[in-house]
Amino acid sequence: MVNSVYIHIPFCKSKCKYCSFTSFTNSEKIMGYLFSLLKEIDVNYNGEALKTLYFGGGTPSLLSIDFVKKVISKFKLLPECEITFEFNPDDCNLEYLQKLKELGINRLSIGSQTFNDNLLNFIGRRHSSKDIIKTIKTAQEAGFSNISVDLIYGLPNQTIEILKEDLRIITDLDIQHVSTYGLKIEENSFFYLNPPKNLPDDDLQADMYLEINNTLENLGFKRYEISNFAKLGYESKHNLNYWNNAEYYGFGVAAHGYVEGVRYSNFTTLEEYMNSPATHECGHFVTEQEKLEEEIFLGFRKAEGINIEKINNAFNINFNEKYDAIINKYSPEYVVKTDNGWTLTTEGVLLSNNILSDFIE
Repeated sequence: MVNSVYIHIPFCKSKCKYCSFTSFTNSEKIMGYLFSLLKEIDVNYNGEALKTLYFGGGTPSLLSIDFVKKVISKFKLLPECEITFEFNPDDCNLEYLQKLKELGINRLSIGSQTFNDNLLNFIGRRHSSKDIIKTIKTAQEAGFSNISVDLIYGLPNQTIEILKEDLRIITDLDIQHVSTYGLKIEENSFFYLNPPKNLPDDDLQADMYLEINNTLENLGFKRYEISNFAKLGYESKHNLNYWNNAEYYGFGVAAHGYVEGVRYSNFTTLEEYMNSPATHECGHFVTEQEKLEEEIFLGFRKAEGINIEKINNAFNINFNEKYDAIINKYSPEYVVKTDNGWTLTTEGVLLSNNILSDFIE
């Protein structure tokens, strides 16, 4: 049963230097795109009751309230549905935020990235640290009590001291969730074509991750996934749906979805998508072996780890026997036993790519 939806809004006022996502600055095409989006939803959504709805981008806060309302009205929502809206600090507006709240949006994800103004300017963000703080306080004034901020580490010229100051500022804000991202230079980004100097090396990035982990956990946040920290009860239900390897719809240009055992992706150019919004560019029927590997890979991303009874029943295997050599290779320093299976230690998280690749045949 599909009960989660991701909506991609691909427009931005400008493109950040680290960004490799599908996004566009030609805002004159927004209206045409949005009508194509509504058509895709009409054709492909089958009326399931949703537990989560997520507006991502790009910059969803460029949308008019009327159009946000039109998109939400397309779906059947359970009373407890988590509706997340990504929000850019330079779009801060109390009336707009109040209207989002009135539409039923109950979770904000604020694209902060860092609170250091020099770094914000260097990576191409349009806002300042004061804008971030103002946006959070304005959102709280509008009635939002479930707010997440993004935090990037491993930025050019970033030091442990700068990161500690970011964390100190977070300490003073009444927020419920932090999503962290180690900078990776991806193809199709400005930084890929123009490599920045003074990037922290792997050891410093690891130290930064440990600093984030230790500081946030001391502040009452729990790391519930490799890169995500939440206060009790404020874990992202939408993202947990991904990590639980459950199915979901993805609507919009370049969106990905997983429905009836098929992982699909939409066209990545506006022209192709708008010419045929109801048609996926490609799809792949996930084999049983791939499902098993995804269950392991995604399960290990969660702090609770993998549930071997669930895996054994679903795939008719004996996990401990099948993967005995791999577990012994990494246990107990990097992988430890839980009541239900296995999980990564903090040191294991730092080596997670290497560890998880061993489970892929």
